[in-house]
Amino acid sequence: MRRQEMRKTFGEDAELYDRVRPTYPRGLYDDLAALLGNPVRPRVLEIGCGTGQATGPMIERGWSVKAVELSPDLARIARDKLPELEVKTAAFESWPLPAEKFDLVLSATAFHWIDPEVRVVKSADALRPGGLLAVVSTHHVEGGSSQFFADVDQCYQRFTPDPAVGGPPRADDVPEDSAEFDASGRFGPAEVRRYEWEQTYTTSEYLELLSSYSGHRALTQDARDRLYGCISALIEAAGGAVTKRYLTQLIAANCLHQPLA
Repeated sequence: MRRQEMRKTFGEDAELYDRVRPTYPRGLYDDLAALLGNPVRPRVLEIGCGTGQATGPMIERGWSVKAVELSPDLARIARDKLPELEVKTAAFESWPLPAEKFDLVLSATAFHWIDPEVRVVKSADALRPGGLLAVVSTHHVEGGSSQFFADVDQCYQRFTPDPAVGGPPRADDVPEDSAEFDASGRFGPAEVRRYEWEQTYTTSEYLELLSSYSGHRALTQDARDRLYGCISALIEAAGGAVTKRYLTQLIAANCLHQPLA
C-alpha cells in the first residue's frame, strides 16, 4: 500500500518533475540498439514514461514508442512534448496489454514502483519471442561533492523520521541484480551495462531536484523547510553549487519463446 501511495507523488507537480529530472546517457541507447540487433524501427512499450526523459531519445532514433503512465499530468506533458508518442494513462498492473507484441519493453527508473508479482511476467507477455526487457535504474554514488554528501547526513538525521546512515555507496557496490528475471523462467541470461556521470546543481536547482523525490514530498511542510534550510546552508558554505555523481544501470534480457522448465 505504501508503494502505491508513494508512486502517486510524482504527478503532484508535473512541471517541476519535467524541469528537474535528468535524462539518460547516450551510450544507453546505443547499447539498447545493439542488444536489439539494430532493427530499423523497433516497437517499444515504455512502462512509466514520466514526462519523456527516456522517451525522447528513442523517438529521435525513429523507434515506434507506446507508453503507459500512471499520472495524468505527467502523461499530458509527455504528449505535449512528443506528439508522436501514444501514452495510455493507467497503472501498468491493471492496463490491458494490446494485441501487438513489442520488440522492447523498457522501464526507466520506474520498474521498482510496479507490483513485483506482476511486472516481470506481464512484461514478458507483452514481448515477441526474443524481444528485450530492459530495466534502467539510477543510483546516487560516491563521487562529486563528496564532503557535502558526508556532511548532509546531519541534516537528514535532524529533520527526517528515517534517515539513511552513511553517504552514497561506491558504484562498484551497487549490485548487478537480475534475480527477478532469472526466477521468472521467462528470460534468457541478463546483460548488464553501467554508465557513470555527474551533474552540477546550484542551491535552488538542487532543492528543486529533491522536491521531485517521493521521500522528500512525503515530509511535512515544516520538516521539509527545516531540512532544506540545513541543506541550503551547506551548499552555500561550499560555494553555492554541488556536484552529484550518478550511476545509470541497464539490466536487459531476451524473452524466451517458452518459459524455462
